[in-house]
Amino acid sequence: MLATFKSLADPTRLRLMAILARGEFTVQELTTILDMGQSRISRHLKILSDAGLLSVKREGTWAYYQLDATNDFFKDIRPYVEARLNREDDPCGDRNRLFSLLEKRRSRSLDFFDRHARQWDELVQDLLPTASYREKLLASVPTVPTILEVGVGTGNLLQGLRRQAKLVIGVDHSAVMLEQARERMQCNQVTGIDLRLGEMRHLPVSEGEVQWSVLNMVLHHAPQPQQVFFELARVLSLGGGVTLADLHRHDEEWVRERMADQWLGFKRQELEGWLKTAGFRPISFQVIGGKAAEHDVILLSALKND
Repeated sequence: MLATFKSLADPTRLRLMAILARGEFTVQELTTILDMGQSRISRHLKILSDAGLLSVKREGTWAYYQLDATNDFFKDIRPYVEARLNREDDPCGDRNRLFSLLEKRRSRSLDFFDRHARQWDELVQDLLPTASYREKLLASVPTVPTILEVGVGTGNLLQGLRRQAKLVIGVDHSAVMLEQARERMQCNQVTGIDLRLGEMRHLPVSEGEVQWSVLNMVLHHAPQPQQVFFELARVLSLGGGVTLADLHRHDEEWVRERMADQWLGFKRQELEGWLKTAGFRPISFQVIGGKAAEHDVILLSALKND
């Protein structure tokens, strides 16, 4: 207990905690947000890490700091600490620099998808082939009145999802991608599709409007993956759920530049941790192994808690 209080008893470390309560960041990003030198930031990160308040997630040569729950005492007080940090004034301007950094993450992704929308299907197949998982994904989605697909892309999953629901809402942050999806639906004469422009952290969907949601290879582009699950909990009705397909953790860093990937896939523990924090309970999980140069794919489903 004493070590925890000592580690928190510093203005700079409290600023770090407030930032990391909103996501995972590298040392370089933290120096930008706090407008401080790297050596000073690193010293404070070490103190917080030694006290069990932070941990490091390594992705290739990058290291992301995140709040940790291994310190039992901090686990008990964390909700109160985070709530107070969010209410505190921000005289140093950290929040503005944080939002600016997150906007750069988002804008980089949007620019990439706008530029490559018309060649997206071929680009993915050529540069990032994955294990065959489509049929298993569709089989994981129950029959419900309304399904939401987040990050609909060119719409190659919409027709399959339409067989499971009277209405499928497709959301994407790229207007060019949505136009490709719209043309595909018109060409295939598929009705019952409602395409909407919006961000996965701020979905253009009302509370409780959908009964099931699908994220197909989009979470590794999210600036703040945890926030996506909180937003899904908002738009899902009671008893609703989510099916997610994404890359299993890998170390091919070239995808950051060539595919605008923010994250090098995910591990089961972090995905299920985010889901549980957002109010879901995981009900299924599997890794579908790829052949030769294909990437392994995670497929999981979770239900929203009552």
